[in-house]
Amino acid sequence: MSVKLQELLARADNKCELCASTVNLNPFDVAPSDGSSDQALLLCERCSDQIKDNSMSDANHWRCLNDSMWSQVPAVQVMAWRQLKELSNIDESWASDLLDTMYMEPETQTWAEATQPEAEDPDTVKQFDSNGTRLAAGDNVVLIKDLPVKGGGFTAKRGYAVRNIGLTNNPDHIEGRVESQRIVILTKFVKKM
Repeated sequence: MSVKLQELLARADNKCELCASTVNLNPFDVAPSDGSSDQALLLCERCSDQIKDNSMSDANHWRCLNDSMWSQVPAVQVMAWRQLKELSNIDESWASDLLDTMYMEPETQTWAEATQPEAEDPDTVKQFDSNGTRLAAGDNVVLIKDLPVKGGGFTAKRGYAVRNIGLTNNPDHIEGRVESQRIVILTKFVKKM
C-alpha cells in the first residue's frame, strides 16, 4: 500500500471523501496537482468514474455534496465545487443553490477554477448522429443504411463500422474511411458506437 493511500485512508476514515462509500477506494489527484496527498482525494469507484466521464453522470448521486462541500480539506472543497458547477450547468437547480451557499478561501477558489473549461464558442459547428448523440472527431460510428458511394463505384453496407471520423464545417456531414477511401457521410445515416 502506498504512503499516499495510507495518508488518505487515515484522513478520510476509510470512506469516500465525497459520498462516504466504503467500497473500492482509491486516490484521485485533483488537477492541477503536485501528486501529494494534500492535492488528492480518496474516492470510491462510482465517484471517480463519474468525474472522469461526465456523460455517465448520475445527478442524484451527487446530492452527497450537500455534506462533503463543508469539508475542511481544500481538495474536497475543490472537487465538490467543480461537480456542483457542472451540475448547475445542466440545470440542476439544487446544485446551483448549494453552490451559492458554498464558501472557500480565495486560494482554494482559484484552485477550483484553475481547470474549468473555456466556454464553448457558440459558432462551433456541432454534428449529431441519427439518435441525437453529439459526435466528436475520432469517434467511431456504424452505418444504419446502405449508402451508394458516388464516384466510388461501391455501396457502403449497413452495419459497417467507420472508425476515427473527422468533422466538417457542415453540421450534416462527417468524414470517414470506407473501403480505403475517405468519403463524406450524412450524419443522419450513422449511429455512434
